[in-house]
Amino acid sequence: MSGGLGSRLWPVSRSAQPKQFAKLPSISKTLFEETICRVSDKEIFDDPIVICNIEHRFLVAEQLRELGVASQVILEPFGKSTAPAVALAALAVQKRSSAEDKLLLVLPADHQILDEHALRLAIKHAGKLAMKGKLVTFGIPTRTPETGYGYLQKGATISEDGFEVERFIEKPNVTDAESYAIDEHFFWNSGMFVFSIDIYLSELTRFAPQMVSVCNEVFASLEQTDDFQRIPAQIFEACPAGSIDYTIMEKTDRAAMVPLDAGWSDLGSWNALWEVQKKDKNNNAVIGDVVLENVCGSYVQSNSRLVSVVGLENIIIVETADAVLVTDRSNDQAVKNIVDALSNEGRNEVRAGQRETRPWGSFETLFSGKGFKVKRIEVMSGGALSLQSHQCRAEHWTVLGGSAWVECGSKKFALEHNESTFIPRGSKHRLSNNSDELLTVIEVQVGDYLEEDDIERFEDAYGRV
Repeated sequence: MSGGLGSRLWPVSRSAQPKQFAKLPSISKTLFEETICRVSDKEIFDDPIVICNIEHRFLVAEQLRELGVASQVILEPFGKSTAPAVALAALAVQKRSSAEDKLLLVLPADHQILDEHALRLAIKHAGKLAMKGKLVTFGIPTRTPETGYGYLQKGATISEDGFEVERFIEKPNVTDAESYAIDEHFFWNSGMFVFSIDIYLSELTRFAPQMVSVCNEVFASLEQTDDFQRIPAQIFEACPAGSIDYTIMEKTDRAAMVPLDAGWSDLGSWNALWEVQKKDKNNNAVIGDVVLENVCGSYVQSNSRLVSVVGLENIIIVETADAVLVTDRSNDQAVKNIVDALSNEGRNEVRAGQRETRPWGSFETLFSGKGFKVKRIEVMSGGALSLQSHQCRAEHWTVLGGSAWVECGSKKFALEHNESTFIPRGSKHRLSNNSDELLTVIEVQVGDYLEEDDIERFEDAYGRV
């Protein structure tokens, strides 16, 4: 790292939620892209390491490609929180670099930071402390009594810009949050860290030896493909789950903090999104096709249809193609309880979004019912789906834009605008785009079972056979 430090920083970003890959109305890039851009200076940072869920791999790969960033991408089959994820990143850096004093910068991918210069200075101060053996986090000056954030209590001074951490506080009740908001010794816990790889792994071994043991076994068994490294699920299942805060920071005597006043916001809740959006004269954040009458202090987002709201205040309404959320702004943290309940019921709305990215492009589910599903498929120039077949469904393809090249059984032919074809159940078929423009196809599926796992692949340009 520059500025007198003896090593550069290895950035690690962990992406867990689909919203991190969607462009927010007030942000020109996605949250993930913003995070990657923060570590683009090669005089300070090495190539980033991205840890993400396997379901998001093509979103990650496409956005890294758009930014022109080389990155090692490690795929989790399921989440075990941040401590194991960062342990795997630390092991990856140990394998890649023989340099001493290797430092990790850990950045979640759902944060907004308005003052990049202030962040850079805080990282520089944290790096100096990390090289002295400290595990450093960043404390955000409190602005409001937030019950959705964890807190830090500042302790003794270590340096001009660094302090011991007196204690970590989980999400507090309203009374405690109100007292913390007016006490200069309390900060929001940002969830960002800088530390030496050796110190991190040493402390993790001290407090969670089984986690380290499993992570070593996982790392030795990573499955390498062209663009990703896959964590073997059977081995990872045995890994204890735990956050860096709970597993290490709350127990170690090496915890330190650097204050960070950089316009930070954790966009992990709808209320946080309301805070950063432009407001109308009634303090409403409005996105999409929305009509309001006598509404104030609210966040209303429409993604696919008209949403009208009358006579309400301090609410959150989010409409998507497959679900609608309505909650009071003060209770938005409880949305996770609904998500957990839907997950336990195995609902499709939780397992996958309406729009899914693939290495060849994307598809969006427009409508579905008993025995049928309608999708819009977009294939990038030069992209091709795998040669595949389905045992439970037939498909009808109609070209809306561009020119398609179709393989179906022994037939190969072009399909132009407003032309269609039928793909019988069980037939080997492939859709390709050999033209220079985007190919858009409406696909109507008809059958007894319409999920994405009814695919048998025979050939694939992206290594998915």
